[in-house]
Amino acid sequence: MSKINSEEQEDGILPRNFTNIDELSLAISKGLSLQNRSMSQEEAFEAAEHLINFFGYNDRVIDNMLEPEDRDAFYTMEDIGVLQTEREETTLFDGREWRIHYWILNVGKIIQLSRIKETSRKVEKDESFQIYDEIPDEYWKPN
Repeated sequence: MSKINSEEQEDGILPRNFTNIDELSLAISKGLSLQNRSMSQEEAFEAAEHLINFFGYNDRVIDNMLEPEDRDAFYTMEDIGVLQTEREETTLFDGREWRIHYWILNVGKIIQLSRIKETSRKVEKDESFQIYDEIPDEYWKPN
């Protein structure tokens, strides 16, 4: 049994604080699938691109630069573990407390999610579902 270098994690992956768009899009797609949600590969790539555009070469962004719809997307990414939040408090000259909220790329989780082996779930046709075949198409359309 070999001794693990202090720079190396037990799974043999050297720790790093960066990711790339392909790894991030895989993590987004697989993270959503773990929550029984789905996103096409193209949509996951677009979501990853959207995130990368905020972060650039940094691992954190300040929350007050986000628009509400961007913040909603960030909360979704936080739900799957791709992003995490951090808060910093400081005292202003006049004695008031000031809070700064940050969004941080969770690179460790991104790497972990991107390496998950996907298992396909095949839904077998069950006789109990055949009842829906008997319902006419026009019943499924909104009024």
